[in-house]
Amino acid sequence: MLEKTQVRIVAGSLRGRKLTVVVHDGMRPTPQMVREALFSILGNAVPDRAFFDIFAGTGVVGLEAVSRGAASARLIEKDPRQSTDIQKYAEEFGIADKVQVLKADAYRWAERWLPPKDAVNLFLSPPFPDLSEKAEEFLALVNVLLAKAPAESVLTIQAEEGFPLERLPDPPAWDIRSYGRNMLLFYVVPPPGAPANPSAPA
Repeated sequence: MLEKTQVRIVAGSLRGRKLTVVVHDGMRPTPQMVREALFSILGNAVPDRAFFDIFAGTGVVGLEAVSRGAASARLIEKDPRQSTDIQKYAEEFGIADKVQVLKADAYRWAERWLPPKDAVNLFLSPPFPDLSEKAEEFLALVNVLLAKAPAESVLTIQAEEGFPLERLPDPPAWDIRSYGRNMLLFYVVPPPGAPANPSAPA
């Protein structure tokens, strides 16, 4: 079932700007409370870094990253309608020069991704079925991204209760925060040869 709703950018240069978005049963738009927590925890890791919003959906997380000072945002979304809408809002908000919308399957994109040399933020909020029916494939995607991401990059997963945390790579190294049914899982990529540090990004 399709449903129209509005989501609001919470802070930064675009504070208060609204997106009218169409969501369906399989989508998981990041609740505003969880989005606020995400950016509060990432803190100084957002400004001047590239932000990758993988499984972008409405695109509000990637757009909010630019609002909060990210150097650029790459939003990966395979749904043509969603990707067109994200591009429309990037232009309407005057940030199209910092936003690149890639109409692609997140799993294929990850295999081809050529990371920059500097640390980045990677945010993964997959649809419901990917966390349950496609958990194997999703965990493989996480491994691919962590293997490629530069040191000090932060990979964040928005998951839900019941997600198999014990099957994450290096489980003790994840900083896990719960917000009702939602969870945010943070992993800071260590420098080569250094152990992972289970602390939130600085």
